[in-house]
Amino acid sequence: MSEVIAVGVTDAPVADRAVAWAASRARDRRQRLRLVSILGGAVGVVGEDTLVDRLLTEMRERAEATAAGLRAAGVEVEVVVERGNPTEKLIAAAEGAALLVIGSDHRGPRAGATRGPHGFRIVSAAPCPVVVVPDFDLGERRGVVVGVDGSETSEHAVAWAAAEADRLGEPLIAVGAWVPLPAPGNRGTYPEQYLQNMQALTEETLSIALAGLRSRYPDLEIVARAERGYPAEMINRHAATARLVVVGTHGRGAFRRFVLGSVSYDVLTHLATVTAAVR
Repeated sequence: MSEVIAVGVTDAPVADRAVAWAASRARDRRQRLRLVSILGGAVGVVGEDTLVDRLLTEMRERAEATAAGLRAAGVEVEVVVERGNPTEKLIAAAEGAALLVIGSDHRGPRAGATRGPHGFRIVSAAPCPVVVVPDFDLGERRGVVVGVDGSETSEHAVAWAAAEADRLGEPLIAVGAWVPLPAPGNRGTYPEQYLQNMQALTEETLSIALAGLRSRYPDLEIVARAERGYPAEMINRHAATARLVVVGTHGRGAFRRFVLGSVSYDVLTHLATVTAAVR
């Protein structure tokens, strides 16, 4: 596994939170940081090159100042400052990295004006797991929440979440959600046996997904939650009090986005805590 954590660094306040989160993980796992600052928006008009050169110099000075503080704390750091499309450059900087960390002040569709939605395209196209750090204090939150659906992607998410929960000394909260078949006209009534079987199947899926974790992480507290409801809603409910949420995503490719309505997209759209998207 790569020992590099790439971090997107901007002039937004949330970038400091992203760097701090990444630095903490780098110290714990003896990884090194790659601070990535990208100057975008240049169009090539006359006189622009001088401005670009000055801005790049200022960006490098800020990044190096941040790096100096991290190095003094014992973290190995490299600095990358480039000009180009920020999304494409960040994805490229994540090649060969163990993790890409970005900040976001986007808090859902009703949160009012922000600097824009966080990097859905980055999350979808990055070649490694992506951690999105929100711009608010997590306070005394506890727990690492992971969504479980029995898929191969979910297996990767569970493994990643368990390792993080063990590193942080936090409980692992595995959430499996189920929804009855849509039955127009039935007024929400279902046979009790059917509902019980759906619950039992979800509990079995959780049990299989979590098998072996206790032997690998003997000190890890594991909590399984099988609940009726839409997966993203259940994950977001637990995320409101969690330190970290981990979701699986099938996204990959420069021109792919999350399918609208997917669990990963919905969880990231309502960013409730630090959220990792793992494929």
